Amino acid sequence: MSEIDALKVQLESLQSEALAAFAAAENPAALQQLRVHYLGKKGALTEVLKGVGRLPPEARPVIGQYVNDTKAVLAGALERGEAELAVRAKAIRIQAERIDITLPGRKAAAGGLHPVQQGLDEMTEIFSQMGFAIAEGPEIEDEFHNFDALNIPPEHPARAMHDTFFIKDMLNEAGTEPMLLRTHTSPVQIRAMKRFLSESGEPPLAVVAPGRVYRCDYDVTHSPMFHQVEVFKVDRNVSMAHLKGVLRHFLSAYFEKDVGIRLRPHYFPFTEPSAEVDISCVFCASKGCRICKGSGWIEVLGSGMIHPNVLRAVGIDSSEFSGFAFGLGVERLVMLKQGIPDLRLFFENDVRFLRKMGGTR
Repeated sequence: MSEIDALKVQLESLQSEALAAFAAAENPAALQQLRVHYLGKKGALTEVLKGVGRLPPEARPVIGQYVNDTKAVLAGALERGEAELAVRAKAIRIQAERIDITLPGRKAAAGGLHPVQQGLDEMTEIFSQMGFAIAEGPEIEDEFHNFDALNIPPEHPARAMHDTFFIKDMLNEAGTEPMLLRTHTSPVQIRAMKRFLSESGEPPLAVVAPGRVYRCDYDVTHSPMFHQVEVFKVDRNVSMAHLKGVLRHFLSAYFEKDVGIRLRPHYFPFTEPSAEVDISCVFCASKGCRICKGSGWIEVLGSGMIHPNVLRAVGIDSSEFSGFAFGLGVERLVMLKQGIPDLRLFFENDVRFLRKMGGTR
């Protein structure tokens, strides 16, 4: 066999081998490796071309044509292979990304109101239905609205640093009194009465004031930040009977059943006479447990007739008008209604607890 014939056979064998390899390539990366192997500068076709130099000059154009033809066939096969692999990859991607529009959509997890906010809304709604107007006030207060106007004397323990969060170096508008985080929502009572008198002249007025309050306290039934609802009414001839009637209606409406209620004489600087309000323990049905400390009763709020000094502080004639007021802790009532043993659960943000309480779904 002549040297030209040997090179032709070698080129035909190389072409057949390369075409088979191109057809078997499964991805563009494998096809690119085959391109380098067969058509690269150090590829198989280049190795064949090294034998052309040994041929007579008159034979070289003939074998050169065979080489060019082989190179053209392989290049065309590579282009077709790349196009086919691109089509195949696109089909696979489309299938993977295919959306069946007949399937129901995926619902995003929906949140909900925190159990404390749910309770706050329920309580406020009950009082609104009873004719009490909703009022709000600032959480950063001065001593006049938080203490002085509420007949709380300077030596009262509530005004001590260990009970109240005072704001360092922050004074009121007059630059004389330190500011603090309000310890109850009762300051709204003072602000609401002053605002009402400036607008309407004189009572009657009935107000419910929900909001956050702050005290230096933390255990299973107390938190340094909690929620309170202040409720008060001022008019002619308002008595303890009206107070008891409002309390009984509210507690029955909130717990959605009749609950035992009792008023115990107590002392509050801003009410006279004053009373602690207890309800029958909803955890043990008044048999005695850890929550009620074995008494069968649970204290839920403080109440009383608005002290004449408080009325005078806002310019209301205490000889002509009287009123009742009470403040309740929202977390405590929610705990009682929902059977929650530890107030700290409200603030730990355990999703399992919140889901159980209906806060998230």
